[in-house]
Amino acid sequence: MTEAVRIMLTAGEPAGIGPDICLEWALSEREHDVVVVADAEMLRKRAELLELDITIEEWVPDQPISRTGGTLSVWSVARVEKCRPGVLNSANAPYVLKTLEAAVEACQLNIAQAMVTAPVHKGIINQAGIVFSGHTEFLQEKCGAGGVVMMLATEGLRVALATTHMPLRDVPDAITGDRLSKVIRILDKDLKHHFGITQPRILVAGLNPHAGEGGHLGREEIDVIEPALKAMSKEGMDVVGPLPADTLFTPHNLEEADAVLAMYHDQGLPVLKYKGFGRAVNISLGLPIIRTSVDHGTALDLAGTGQADGGSLREALTTAAFMVRQRDGKRRERA
Repeated sequence: MTEAVRIMLTAGEPAGIGPDICLEWALSEREHDVVVVADAEMLRKRAELLELDITIEEWVPDQPISRTGGTLSVWSVARVEKCRPGVLNSANAPYVLKTLEAAVEACQLNIAQAMVTAPVHKGIINQAGIVFSGHTEFLQEKCGAGGVVMMLATEGLRVALATTHMPLRDVPDAITGDRLSKVIRILDKDLKHHFGITQPRILVAGLNPHAGEGGHLGREEIDVIEPALKAMSKEGMDVVGPLPADTLFTPHNLEEADAVLAMYHDQGLPVLKYKGFGRAVNISLGLPIIRTSVDHGTALDLAGTGQADGGSLREALTTAAFMVRQRDGKRRERA
């Protein structure tokens, strides 16, 4: 019998669909030990609103974790302020960050083997006076990681990002040889380490239309991207590019690719989400812990309606468990 994986699942923004999809998932039997990091009383009230027959069991470290459908182990590390589905409250920003901090610490202390995150609302956290650009950057700081790569994955496609949450006008200056080298090394290493791919083949998009058209539409490909890829090739990595982004995502090109590296957020993610929205997973590479997340936002208009789709959450939990087993298998091989 396969050993269970222990996962900390943060419920995210309390006014969004994070609590809803956690509760909906709790109705099913499961093979892993999952603890939801959230305000237990908030979840009880949401379950009543959704008319879900779920028993909330408050959990503390070292206690057993329920895997029975209709029960949910909840670690109440903080309490929410006034909360109504669909109505943001900046007073809950510290609560949201506290749940993330607790999940990170649980992984660092080996209380859990991975963390999965439901969506947060970046705008309301910043409105509360807390600088927050996203889970990826927050986790990088909390873990003291030298570099983190955001990658989304769905069946048949993985897309990693050279830059994440920044204004489009800032992207060209952020695309440097040093950044690309760090990102590609992390991507190559974690595809091997967490996904069992012996020699990852990575397709790299250009920054400009037609990958710069030989310099006529921009020189970033010639001056920055091509030299970085040549250096990575000399280190033994299988990198191809820079390729025009408008034709990169065709079946012919993707047939033997293990991942695509896009230069910026909206260059690669629209394609991936078109292909697999609701079944995709957000993965943070380069961290000393394993973290996956859903592929969608807080969907305030759906919160409390019973219409939220928990498919991406199920995929995120499954992927986290897979990555843990790949990592632990590698450790046993080295022992």
